Amino acid sequence: MDMELELTESELHLYSRQILLDGWDIDAQEKLKLANILIIGSGGIGCTTAELLARAGVGKITLIDADIIEMSNLQRQIAFIEQDIGFYKSEILAKRLRQINPFIQVKSYTVKLDETNAQALISQQDLILDGCDNFTTRYLVNQICTQLNVPLISASAIGFQGQLFMVEGDSACYECLFPREQHISESFRCADSGVLATTPNVMASLQAHHALLYLGLGSTPLKQKLMLWDGLTMKQRILAFEKERDCPNCQASHTAKPD
Repeated sequence: MDMELELTESELHLYSRQILLDGWDIDAQEKLKLANILIIGSGGIGCTTAELLARAGVGKITLIDADIIEMSNLQRQIAFIEQDIGFYKSEILAKRLRQINPFIQVKSYTVKLDETNAQALISQQDLILDGCDNFTTRYLVNQICTQLNVPLISASAIGFQGQLFMVEGDSACYECLFPREQHISESFRCADSGVLATTPNVMASLQAHHALLYLGLGSTPLKQKLMLWDGLTMKQRILAFEKERDCPNCQASHTAKPD
């Protein structure tokens, strides 16, 4: 490993509580430093996921979100305060991450992830973390990740409930689990249905935790499994699911990949 990629004395001190863990050593921490991740959405989920991974030492974090901060965001989006209203979410979040950890690289885009930029952005990453709030983007991210074989951890939160799962390698994808024709409406969003302040932050913490397990240890506990979290009953379930034989996305991705 090149010397500049090794952990400095300051970094070793910053991450010392992680390095002390059984099963998590300097090698795992150096893997984090070398990792490139893309966080889609700088809202309720994205803010917390990004901050936790920045504190943990993920080396390069890219943020993408076209939204402007509004007063209603402050209820749950922990990176923002009243003085940030009117500014781009991804830029303010990026600034906060740089203040938290000067040893990492942070890049932000104030545009929407769409067909014109998704492939270029996703192809550069070791892991994609989706925390967006609309189905159109979720299906696009799922499509490009399976096409390019880039791992994806997807988190969602609405009301008192959240979901989390991973797409990796030749596993079942988002469209296997949630067929596109059943989710054509964009009305099921926080702005329309409401969300408790804690719900997206719980799911973001779980998403960040899974990301650390994958990036540092190569662990994939939610591959082809759906985690369901209920904030009213405090119950959590993990459901296994299989690849859907007739999934259009998996069929198209398989066709597109070289033999």
